[in-house]
Amino acid sequence: MEKDTKLSENDLIEARFKHLNDLKKAGYNPFASVSHRSMTSADARELWDANANEWAEEPGLPSKKSASIIIAGRIVALRAHGGATFADIQDGFGKMQLLAQESQLKEKYNAWELFDLGDFIEVTGRLFLTKRGELTLHVDSFEFLTKSLRPLPDKWSGLEDTEKRYRERYADLIANPEVKEIFRTRTRIVATIRQFLEQNDFMEVETPILQQIAGGATAKPFVTHYNAYDSEVFMRIAPELYHKRLIVGGFERVYEFAKCFRNEGVDHSHNPEFTNLEFYVAYYDYQKLMDFTEEMLRIVVKAVHGKTSFKYGEHTIDFGPKIPRISFRDLVLEQSGIDIYKEDEASLKTKLKDLKIDFPPSAGFGKLCDYLYKAKVRSKIIQPIFMIDHPVELSPLAKKKDDKTVQRFQLVVASDFELCNAFSELNDPVDQKERFENQAKLKEKGDDEAQPYDADFIRALEYGMPPTAGFGMGIDRLTALLTDSNTLREVILFPYMRDVNAKSKIGSTGSLQVQN
Repeated sequence: MEKDTKLSENDLIEARFKHLNDLKKAGYNPFASVSHRSMTSADARELWDANANEWAEEPGLPSKKSASIIIAGRIVALRAHGGATFADIQDGFGKMQLLAQESQLKEKYNAWELFDLGDFIEVTGRLFLTKRGELTLHVDSFEFLTKSLRPLPDKWSGLEDTEKRYRERYADLIANPEVKEIFRTRTRIVATIRQFLEQNDFMEVETPILQQIAGGATAKPFVTHYNAYDSEVFMRIAPELYHKRLIVGGFERVYEFAKCFRNEGVDHSHNPEFTNLEFYVAYYDYQKLMDFTEEMLRIVVKAVHGKTSFKYGEHTIDFGPKIPRISFRDLVLEQSGIDIYKEDEASLKTKLKDLKIDFPPSAGFGKLCDYLYKAKVRSKIIQPIFMIDHPVELSPLAKKKDDKTVQRFQLVVASDFELCNAFSELNDPVDQKERFENQAKLKEKGDDEAQPYDADFIRALEYGMPPTAGFGMGIDRLTALLTDSNTLREVILFPYMRDVNAKSKIGSTGSLQVQN
């Protein structure tokens, strides 16, 4: 086993290769294909708890009454004491201390000198309590499973480089076991949502990732080439338009955990590849959908934290009370003093310049309102609110409430987490056609995030779509919020990392749109 922690990494790797060869010479297969594990470390602890009164005899010695079990895992600690070695092995369910003694293992005990931290072994033995009261497995026999040829990152001083943690997530998970809990929580979040939707008669669907028209959201798509059809196609920015086609076709409640791709900047709450929950429900409007959303999120928060409140940064966020519903116009007016509906595009540009708010020359009235909101309002919101009734120009797929606003809501929390984006869906094909045409004009002016004209979607609406409400929520953002993570990269197992030789553009988000 490794003795000198001051050796260079290359020296340590060289020593491990020597141990590899010595294990082979001693007759061990350093990369076994079979394990006979009979239980996990957690199972072993439960077994002991159930039989402790019968099995616990003199402290420090294994009981002859205790059952023989087989566990396996990665060696994470080794402590040699003459003819005995204590080791800790870790599996996916916890750790277990081992005691290997020369008196028991005879000549096979010599192999323990060839073991290194990170190696996988399988151990057959009996449980007992040490004199210090620690549950331990006495090693009666063992099998070698896998040799680790690279030294493990040290939890306290080894893997602290944030970029390296994301680039080498496998090492991060080894060195920082608490990171595993983030992803277990993410799985619990998704499972809870899926169960809630299934209980409410939703059907899970799958829709295309490669699309001829990148619609359903205001964002710049990734472009690729479909060789088989010699066609330019886009990675989807949202599954929305396909879900609404399904509503037209007669499915009344559909949902999807959809991988989406938006070719935009990266910051703590934006990642170009993200997981979006979208669902659509016929015969609902956005008011009913807000009630439904409150119920769903309370259940999710309770599933994670056991209550409706939790810590995020310096704040305690509470999803227990009724979530307030405040109009986009009122929020902007309160924080900026600007009544957006008393302005036109030219005057709004002047006021944003006066406030030193940057915006691209191609920005139309809706985008200007969005820049104003993000600069003056979003950071002031801590507790959950439903921001409702957005400008028509900002929501080309939402049903109108009046000439200036649409029936839309976003759930905003913790300064800048825009968790949900939802609305009463536009089901008037004539109105939808006009909105697409207006978006096309914006694209001609240079807005590369404007939505393209989708003639097939118009055709679908002409068959008739019942009153419908649609919902989108970023699973990455929800997970970051509920795990008190300060960046989406903490909750994405393998975030995209730039080429180490390329110049980084991370941190320059430009004109970012909400990922829902």
